[in-house]
Formats: sequence, C-alpha cells, structure tokens
Amino acid sequence: MLKAQRIEEALKKVFQESSIDIVNDSEAHRGHAGYTDGETHFKVSIKSSKFSGMSRLQKHRCVHEALGPKLLSEIHALELQLTED
Repeated sequence: MLKAQRIEEALKKVFQESSIDIVNDSEAHRGHAGYTDGETHFKVSIKSSKFSGMSRLQKHRCVHEALGPKLLSEIHALELQLTED
C-alpha cells in the first residue's frame, strides 16, 4: 500500500466526516540534498468541525496523533493546512 493511502486511512479514522486532501509533493524535491525516491513529502489539507476552538498547535498535534509515531517516522516533510468546517 502506498504511503499516501496509509496516511489517508489513518486520518479518515479520526476525521470521519471531514474533507481530506493529500498531495504527494516528493518529486518537487528531486535534486535536493538527502533526496530519495519515494513518498517523503506530503501536503495535507483537512477541513473538519473537530478543529473548532483549537489553536494551530492543537490542530497539528491532533493530526500527528492520528498518524501515529510509526507513520510519522516514515515522512520527511508534512505540510498541514487545517481549517474548521
């Protein structure tokens, strides 16, 4: 299973009624120091009522908890755009 699919599955478990968009941006980093082929850079957008009343830091922590330490350790860069529904 592709890493993007694993990310989507993990997020959908927590953000069930939310709009989730995942973009693999790894290719844009080809040629950079430390670049390896594969899925390493992602842009994730989530629009969810779950974020209501949360600070930016709380939203990011919520997403990181949903992904879990194993999956997070496989991602080099994670750009998050998190908004309330």
